[in-house]
Amino acid sequence: MQSANSTGRRILVFCASSGSCEPHFHDAAEALGREIARAGHTIVYGGGAVGSMGAVAGGALSEGGEVVGIIPRFMRELEWAHPGLSELRLVDDMQQRKRDMLATSDAIVTLPGGSGTFEELFEAITSKRLGLFPNPIVILNQRGFYDPLFELLESSVSERFMNEAHLEMWHSVERVAQVLPAIDAAAHWPDDAVEFATL
Repeated sequence: MQSANSTGRRILVFCASSGSCEPHFHDAAEALGREIARAGHTIVYGGGAVGSMGAVAGGALSEGGEVVGIIPRFMRELEWAHPGLSELRLVDDMQQRKRDMLATSDAIVTLPGGSGTFEELFEAITSKRLGLFPNPIVILNQRGFYDPLFELLESSVSERFMNEAHLEMWHSVERVAQVLPAIDAAAHWPDDAVEFATL
């Protein structure tokens, strides 16, 4: 298994374990895994073997990429963990999993998913708002999946629950090929972000 090169990032991918969604979601996840690996980056993700989680890991591994899974022990006991990862880290619970994933990563990509994916994304956005995670967050808005979320966040700004500047915390793309360029082009998040977190 080859290692990510010296300029490679550790890219955290939030995605779903559902095997019931439309196949094009899994196809995009696999393609993303391949692109990340070909670019010499390491994937960090939730360690699962099925759904988009399995697809993104499988895509990267098929290209000789490094994939680090972080999974709670109870999920390992349920045999949900991917058996072929470069590294599998066991943690005590879901909260530690999220903390460790954020602490380990240089950028985040969020794919379409369910409540677990939404929870992870919102934790990352909140951490960035407070200046705790200054790194790029890219959302793959495949076939407009996240349009309702963006409308909700814009409503939060218009009702003054969030600062308009907070809409710059993430970048939305529509295609897998746009993900890595969006990470590269992401502006530096201000060091004083916590000072306008409540404005």
